[in-house]
Amino acid sequence: MKAYHARGDLAPKPSGGRRHSRLEPHRVFLLARVTEKNDITMPELAAKLEAAHTTRVDPASISRWLIRHGCRFKKTLQASVQDRPDVRQARDEWMAKRQPKMRLEPHGLVFLDETGTTTKMTRLRGRCPKGERLRAKAPFGHWKTQTFIAGLRCHGLTAPFVVDTAMNRHIFETYVETQLARKGGCRHDG
Repeated sequence: MKAYHARGDLAPKPSGGRRHSRLEPHRVFLLARVTEKNDITMPELAAKLEAAHTTRVDPASISRWLIRHGCRFKKTLQASVQDRPDVRQARDEWMAKRQPKMRLEPHGLVFLDETGTTTKMTRLRGRCPKGERLRAKAPFGHWKTQTFIAGLRCHGLTAPFVVDTAMNRHIFETYVETQLARKGGCRHDG
């Protein structure tokens, strides 16, 4: 009735729409801090905003605001050793000399892929009422790791190999000598 007396009709007020963020006036400040230190945490950014502008906001809201304004939070890590001159030279040589040759002869490439599993795989945690003990079953066995390794070539899988333990240097060398090299999985150019 209050709305009817004030406006003269019973229609509801408009709903939805975009609310203006409290962070919008600080857009330049926030984006500058992210540019200065691209791996700044949201609590650090919230603390800097509060110290500079006495505006207190939840770190999660800063994260959502940054995402809406085109910032992403995924980080691609690269080894810092790439900055060394000798490593840079080796990488440049790899890209200039070896990669073009590999593109011309893709049938000669073999990519090794390894995966493993354990025979005792079971969930470690569960839920039960407070005060009761959660009892569960686990498979019984020799509880070891099984490793599968194979060569991947442009025309298919080659030299599959399964061992009943985790991979180590000796097993890898045995695989290369007895499976991969024997089955024509790789060439020795000397």
